[in-house]
Amino acid sequence: MGLQLARVGCDALADAEPQALGVTHWFDAAPHGEPYPATVRFVGHRLGLQRKPGPRESFIVSETVERVVPGSGRVAVTARIFDIVPGEWAVSACLITQGHPGPRGRRSGRPPSGPRVSASGATGYGPVIRARAPGVHLGAWPALVSVGAAIALAVQSRLAARAHLPVTVTLSVSLVASVVGLLGARIYYLAEQGERPLRPRALLTAGMCIQGFVLAAMATATVGVLVAGVPVGRFLDATAPGLLLAMAVGRLGCFFGGCCAGRPTASRWALWSSDRRVGARRIPTQLLESALALALGVAASLAVLTGGVQPAGTVFVGAIAAYTLGRQLLFPLRDLARKTSHGRTLTAAVAGAVLLADVALAVLAGL
Repeated sequence: MGLQLARVGCDALADAEPQALGVTHWFDAAPHGEPYPATVRFVGHRLGLQRKPGPRESFIVSETVERVVPGSGRVAVTARIFDIVPGEWAVSACLITQGHPGPRGRRSGRPPSGPRVSASGATGYGPVIRARAPGVHLGAWPALVSVGAAIALAVQSRLAARAHLPVTVTLSVSLVASVVGLLGARIYYLAEQGERPLRPRALLTAGMCIQGFVLAAMATATVGVLVAGVPVGRFLDATAPGLLLAMAVGRLGCFFGGCCAGRPTASRWALWSSDRRVGARRIPTQLLESALALALGVAASLAVLTGGVQPAGTVFVGAIAAYTLGRQLLFPLRDLARKTSHGRTLTAAVAGAVLLADVALAVLAGL
């Protein structure tokens, strides 16, 4: 077991507002038994006081892990404390397991507590503290998504030139569509979470969903190429490989950035990763989705380069339908609560039907 405090690692941000404190408690999952809940209680007070701590000079915070998987090894639980007085703090933490599995799988009636561990450290810049946790690499997501976008545009430009499309117009439309797609990704994410998507503050701080990006970007691109007089089907086919390769790279950013995490597991195929709150051995769903996008991107590239798939637009529709279907099949492996009862099944059925129809159309066109 152990306790560590997050550090910003940048002197320029040492005193920037708002300030926050990030604390992580490490413990080992039980070696056997059934999955069980555990709570980590963090207690802290500001150092250097010669009097009783004021309202913002001490805290008691509890973080609960609903499902600790026995045999999964080290687990890290991270809490962030905001609205406190900046400065040096002393923090202690204690693990409380609820119904901890006892010998032969029996559960003890009284939740046992682990030893109390202590550490001290300073507050740091809040937005950085919010993103820091063991297993999370600060800046990995925007960096890899940017690399993916660059790859997408490079592949698209090469395929557009090969298809005798105006490269400058194609790239201009794609850049505008990408900006609109980022907005669509945030709105889609907020809608999924049941929040009001039109609040300016929410749009600035919300997460993003790739489905929202694809829908908004492709709708914008379609309108753009129609206005520019570029054939829509050929444009979409030239776009599909780069879009999928970009998603393959972007999903690596999700893995290293702590989003879209898989369910905790003790499987030998699991990888230790974090959702920015709980670090544990998890199903690497981000890497599985990355592999799916990579395979479809390579297949779409070959289809476009050979020029044997007709009519125009078939490659794009088939690739996106296949990706959507595969994504729905991977969703149950994520550590996320289901938002609707039948949404995933309905989406998978529609994507499967579109994929079959697309393949049938391509086969008939080739006869």
